[in-house]
Amino acid sequence: MSKNAIAYTLLVAATFVWSANFIVGKFATLFQVPPLSLNFYRWTIVWILLLPFTYKEIFSKIDEVKKNIGLFIILGITGVSIFNSVVYFALNYTQVINALLMISVIPVTVIFLSSIIKVEKFNFLQLLGLIVSLVGVVTIITNADINKILSLSFNKGDIWMLVAVFSWALYSTLLKKRNLPFTQLSLLQIFVTIGLFFLFPQFVGEQMAGKEITYNKAFFLILTFVVFFPSMFAFYAWQKAIEVIGPNRSSIFLHLMPLFGAIMAILIFKEKFELYHFIGAAFIISGIYLSNQKKS
Repeated sequence: MSKNAIAYTLLVAATFVWSANFIVGKFATLFQVPPLSLNFYRWTIVWILLLPFTYKEIFSKIDEVKKNIGLFIILGITGVSIFNSVVYFALNYTQVINALLMISVIPVTVIFLSSIIKVEKFNFLQLLGLIVSLVGVVTIITNADINKILSLSFNKGDIWMLVAVFSWALYSTLLKKRNLPFTQLSLLQIFVTIGLFFLFPQFVGEQMAGKEITYNKAFFLILTFVVFFPSMFAFYAWQKAIEVIGPNRSSIFLHLMPLFGAIMAILIFKEKFELYHFIGAAFIISGIYLSNQKKS
C-alpha cells in the first residue's frame, strides 16, 4: 500500500472515530458529566499511557523540544486544551447537527490559514473539491431541505463551536509548518504535556463552580472511549496523515463526519436511509476525490 493510500485510510478512520465522539460527547451532557473535567481526565490518562513509550525519545531530543517550544505551546493549547474542552462545553448548549455543521467550516479555514502562514498553497482542484464536498455536507445536515438551514437558530453553543473550529484549523495548519524530528506518539505526548498545564486551571475552576463528577458506570464508559479512540488513535492517525499529504488535502476528510453521523443514526437508532443520504454521500466522496487529484 502506498503512503498516500495509508494516509487516506488513517483519515477515514480518524473522522469516523471523531464522529462517534460527538455522539458520546452529547451522551456526556445527558449524564451531566462536567465537560472540562472530562477533558482533563481524558488527557491525563493519555499522558500516563503514552509515557513508557515516549520518554526516552523526548529526553534524548530535549534540545529539539527547547528549540521548538513556541510552536509546541501553540499546538498543545489549540489541539489539546482549547478544541476538546470547547467542543464538550458547546454540546451542552447546541445540537449535534449544529456542531457538525460548524466542523464543516474547518477545511475552508485550513486552506485560508495555510495560504496566509505560507504552509501550503491550494490549487483549483482542491477548491473545487472543497465546494463539491461542502454541498454534500449541507445536503445531509439539512435533509436536502434548504429551509432547514435557513431556519437554524444559532446559540452560544454554536458561537463556542466557531472557537473550536479556528483552534483545530490552526492546529492542523501548524503541524505541517516545520519538519519535527519526533515520532507521532512523542509529538502527541509533548502536546498533551503542554495542554495539561492549561487544562488543570479549567478543571479546578469547574470543580469550584460546584460541577462535581459522579463516578458511575456511564462516566467510566465515556472516559474509556474518549481516551483510547478520539484521543490516542485518532490524533495519531490525523498527525500521521498530515505529515504525508499536508493539511489542505487532509482537512477536507472532515466532511465525512456528517456522513458517518448519518450512518451511525441509521445503524444505532434504526433511522431510514433516505435519498438525500445517497446524494450527500456522492457529493462528499466526489469532492474528496477531486481535492486529492494532482493538478495537471
